[in-house]
Amino acid sequence: MRVNDKVIVVTGAGSGIGRAMSEKFVAEGARQVVAVDINAENAQQTADKLGCVAMTADVSRDEDIKRIIEDTENNIGPIDLFCGNAGVGMGRSEQSPDQEWQMSWEVNVMSHVYAARHLIPRMIERGGGYFLNTASAAGLLNQIGSAAYGVTKHAAVGFGEWLALTYTHQGIKVSMLCPQAVRTGMTPSEDEAEDAPGASAARAAAADGMMEADEVADIVVEGLHQESFLILPHPEVETYMQRKATDYDRWLKGMNHLHRSLTKAS
Repeated sequence: MRVNDKVIVVTGAGSGIGRAMSEKFVAEGARQVVAVDINAENAQQTADKLGCVAMTADVSRDEDIKRIIEDTENNIGPIDLFCGNAGVGMGRSEQSPDQEWQMSWEVNVMSHVYAARHLIPRMIERGGGYFLNTASAAGLLNQIGSAAYGVTKHAAVGFGEWLALTYTHQGIKVSMLCPQAVRTGMTPSEDEAEDAPGASAARAAAADGMMEADEVADIVVEGLHQESFLILPHPEVETYMQRKATDYDRWLKGMNHLHRSLTKAS
């Protein structure tokens, strides 16, 4: 898929990967980019910078996703590419509050379900469409120090697989963006305490280097052109997946060893 002359919706576009993808899509000649964020000011800043359209939505709410889709298609045009990029990182362990687990589920998984629910019938009727959903390497390998994140990102990848195996013959294409560490607002800063929430998860994810959001956006455009199901900004992830599949028990022991080494200080 080439993004030029396409109508594209990006959630979580107020900052980080979402803003970087929006900028890249505009630079590549998208017909229109709709920058969606729960923070209206951030969405507007992205739109003002890029000359695109800002919309506000809480992606954990079905009615908000439906409104974004209807407003875009009624006022701009049929959505060619829907980028479900918004996500949250919370729920460090099984002891974390139910609210953190539930919010992780609603944002990291159900937002993709809602988008597909309202867009797939429209896309099939007009011959096809594309979903790019931001998961994480955590959705393939899990996440040390962040239970709800790892579990829900696995579910997000599983839902993307289900969409592809169910609707490919009807013109629906799916890509899952699965980076490791990317410098965004979700990444703990270097001066934060070692035991700060998400610190061990960030250290584990950053083992192969911290990538900048604009670098990820460049890789996304190439992945869309290739129509790859998995878009892996950190290529090492593919090797880790192969090791996991080849000897699951050995992989788990290795991850436990890594967990202990990363959490020893705390």
